[in-house]
Amino acid sequence: MLGRRVAAAGGFELAPHEEREFDGGEHKARPLTSVRGSDVYVLHGLQGGPEFSANDRLLRMLFFLATCKENGAARVTAITPYLPYSRKERQTKPRDPVTSRYVAQLFEAAGADAVATLDVHVLAAFQNAYRCRTLHMSMRETFARDIEDRVTDHPLAIMSPDAGGVKRAQLLRETLEEVAGRDAGFAFLEKRRSEGVVSGTHFAGDVSGRSVHILDDMICGGGTIVRAARTAREQGAAEVHALATHALFTDETAEKLAEEGLLDSVTVTDSAAPFRFPVAGLGGRLRVLGAAPLIARTIRALHGDPAIEEIAPEVELLPVSDCRAGAD
Repeated sequence: MLGRRVAAAGGFELAPHEEREFDGGEHKARPLTSVRGSDVYVLHGLQGGPEFSANDRLLRMLFFLATCKENGAARVTAITPYLPYSRKERQTKPRDPVTSRYVAQLFEAAGADAVATLDVHVLAAFQNAYRCRTLHMSMRETFARDIEDRVTDHPLAIMSPDAGGVKRAQLLRETLEEVAGRDAGFAFLEKRRSEGVVSGTHFAGDVSGRSVHILDDMICGGGTIVRAARTAREQGAAEVHALATHALFTDETAEKLAEEGLLDSVTVTDSAAPFRFPVAGLGGRLRVLGAAPLIARTIRALHGDPAIEEIAPEVELLPVSDCRAGAD
């Protein structure tokens, strides 16, 4: 489980807590050690799963944050590797909700002094929604070092599957060039979505003969990655690899990603307990990088370890079978 891996990576001990379920669907959680005067870090996965929805998980975390503050914690930091509702950060149709801001208000009301998340959907929206401190952790350097470790004779290219992810992909390209010491190409694909229908065909960039790495913050149904991979193949890519931090797979995702001759590999992280990962791992093409070293480094930095930010994040490849258990 992610919490145990974070504790091991950071050299911490996990504080015990109690959870109880009541008739009618109500719930109680409390720390089993004193938090009075302490700097408390609450790590909880907020992705929906087979047992609890994203709403259930969010409410449980909010109650636990409030409980820690109620019992005298000096500071409480919420660590949500995957932050739900971050995709709805603006109004695109009349009377649309701005759900990411409402979630921010809930964290603030519960007493969170800081909220930390991993590769959020829109960074500016995340930072602007909160009045408490926000911390954004990025797997960019870990992805770059992983690409360098797997480099082939083909020239490299980083591709964004839509215009909204261009900045994220550009930053990975810059980091990769710095880490690998070689130039990398860049490309992106037009994408528009309305009422669940995706359109847009314009492509910009040069991927011909290159090892192309398509970067997105998450994979849900898989349609966005598959669409980008097909375009890269049509444009002459020699290899096509998918990279995403959050594996929010649906029941159909693995089947889409497994299309013959499309993707050479799919690399995700253990940020969102991928309980739907196929055991066979898409014929061995599915790879899971550990987010624990980055999260542990962030906690240590927040707790006053000034030297920790100088340490490069570890590239930790996890067995797919070890990542199918529920998140913390």
